[in-house]
Amino acid sequence: MNRVERAEQDLGSVRTHLLRGEIAAAQAVLTVALGRSPHSIELRRAQAGIHQQCGRVAEAESLLWDLVREAPGDAAAAFGLARILQQQGRMAATAQVIGACVGSEPNCRDANLAISAIELLDACGRQETAAAVVHAAIAANPDDSRLHAYAGMLEMKLGRFQLAREHYLSALCGNEQGWEWHVPIGLAFTKRYAAIDDPDLVLFREGLQREGLSALARAELCFALGKADDDLGRHAQAAQNFRKGNAIARDLANRSGERWKSGSTAWSASEGSLEQGGPASDFTPIFIVGVPRSGTTLLAELLSRNPYVCNRGELPWIDRVSQELERGNDASRRVLENAAATYRMQCRQDDAGDARWFVDKQPLNFRHIDLMLALFPHARIVYCRRNPRDTALSLWMQLFADEALGFSCDFAWIARVMSDCGRLMAQACGNHPSSIHTVQYEALVRDPERVIGDLAAWLGLPDAVAGTSGERTAVGTSSLWQVRQPIYRTSVERWRYYAPYVPELLEFPEI
Repeated sequence: MNRVERAEQDLGSVRTHLLRGEIAAAQAVLTVALGRSPHSIELRRAQAGIHQQCGRVAEAESLLWDLVREAPGDAAAAFGLARILQQQGRMAATAQVIGACVGSEPNCRDANLAISAIELLDACGRQETAAAVVHAAIAANPDDSRLHAYAGMLEMKLGRFQLAREHYLSALCGNEQGWEWHVPIGLAFTKRYAAIDDPDLVLFREGLQREGLSALARAELCFALGKADDDLGRHAQAAQNFRKGNAIARDLANRSGERWKSGSTAWSASEGSLEQGGPASDFTPIFIVGVPRSGTTLLAELLSRNPYVCNRGELPWIDRVSQELERGNDASRRVLENAAATYRMQCRQDDAGDARWFVDKQPLNFRHIDLMLALFPHARIVYCRRNPRDTALSLWMQLFADEALGFSCDFAWIARVMSDCGRLMAQACGNHPSSIHTVQYEALVRDPERVIGDLAAWLGLPDAVAGTSGERTAVGTSSLWQVRQPIYRTSVERWRYYAPYVPELLEFPEI
């Protein structure tokens, strides 16, 4: 048996022990094997895996760095290292590692590997790097419709709408599955429709006549047509299409309203808050909360134009911490300290630069005000409010991918969420008045400079720069088109156009 064959045999033995949970035995075999073949990439990769399982993350990372430097095309090592970096909030380093891996030969021609890289980079908020990866992959695989669909999604998030259109159309024309890849609804949001005979509308209507279309794809086509009719001012037709789409969405929602009810209770820490001193000089979280579609994305975008503010989008961490605490019934100081450290790491990441304020615009965090202030007593919470009728309409006109927003397809569910938000925020404002600042959407779009100026002063931001400059970040929410446009007021009292066709709106208060 030669050295290569022996290394493969040893590696098989190591894997067998690991599958059985025999870590010590696997390490013993691996130690002997590495003594014989110290330069084997496969054996060293297995050693990194054992380090991780044993909690020796730093050792695993060091070993994987050595491997990717020696063999940047080793996808297993690169992705293993990238996931460690991602967990540590080192997203720039993650992009560096993945970019080098998929850019090497022959990886750059592997469409499946490119898709794995794109999904990881997108989850890390590195849409520009992901876009570079997908375009390189398309150059090597020009007829792969999946890659065009991913390219359309990324270009949408980056605000390059014409490019997104080109890729979405390529995906739709090149593969029947394109109808099931969220392509038509993505296409509908690449522009504002100005002509009733626009080819997109013909495409959407023909799509609805297709045999074998899934319920979700059919709902998306209804929403695409509704969006187009809304652009054209055809409110009766738009309402009809949205109603059809929401009826399908409700059937798919799997009792979202009931699930929401159990998740809308405020949490309080029995151990009290963590930081008893003043705020950290380099880290102040800004939580923007409220009913979705109440202006949270616009507000986050305007704030992030200040060079000392970094917008991290809608982070999942606070809700995850809340769920973990509820499952374990453990609010010990150690658990809270670990959660705070993880959250801070995921906010700061490795590209924060001069930023000291970090925006988390997950609107549903209004359920966790006490938890957020237990983790970060110096946190700033911005509560967005909007006319309930406009908010309800805006929610009803969107088909959200996030299951947590499944309530949007039913006005009764929307009313329940609004009621919970109002109740919980009234309680929070009473308990923490100095930590919460309210922004009214109508005032924001009417006089953004004054509203952002007042908010910046309350946050303690440097003067004169908030809301006026800075680079725009990728936007992954349903507001991705709106925040790329000049601030407009046409969304104020928009409900009046729809009241004759959507009388349920009149059941919401007009404030």
